[in-house]
Amino acid sequence: MMNWYAAHIIMYVKFKDENQDKYPIWENIVLIMAENDEQAMQKVTERAKRDEGDCEGSFTWEGRPATWCFAGVRKLISCEDPTERPDDGTEISYSEMEVTSPEAFAQLVNGDEVGIRYVN
Repeated sequence: MMNWYAAHIIMYVKFKDENQDKYPIWENIVLIMAENDEQAMQKVTERAKRDEGDCEGSFTWEGRPATWCFAGVRKLISCEDPTERPDDGTEISYSEMEVTSPEAFAQLVNGDEVGIRYVN
């Protein structure tokens, strides 16, 4: 039996000039179909490593030559009903976090800078 998983992949930007005072990161969430957690982790790792690279030398970040690097899988979540194909409205993943005030909710929703603590 195959199950559906949402895998949270962390990718970061590495500058080619080796002057690295910050590390831009992206959390990409991809769907994976696998028989079990172990196979899902193997498949998502292989998938993420295909995203590494510099687009044949054309990738830049903030005007600087750079490359995407795979940092790891932050979490692997079994979908709401892992044996059924995800459909409209299926919860495929979630994140648990904390903020320090009700005002921070609006900041988070608006995409403003806000301090959060990831719990899961």
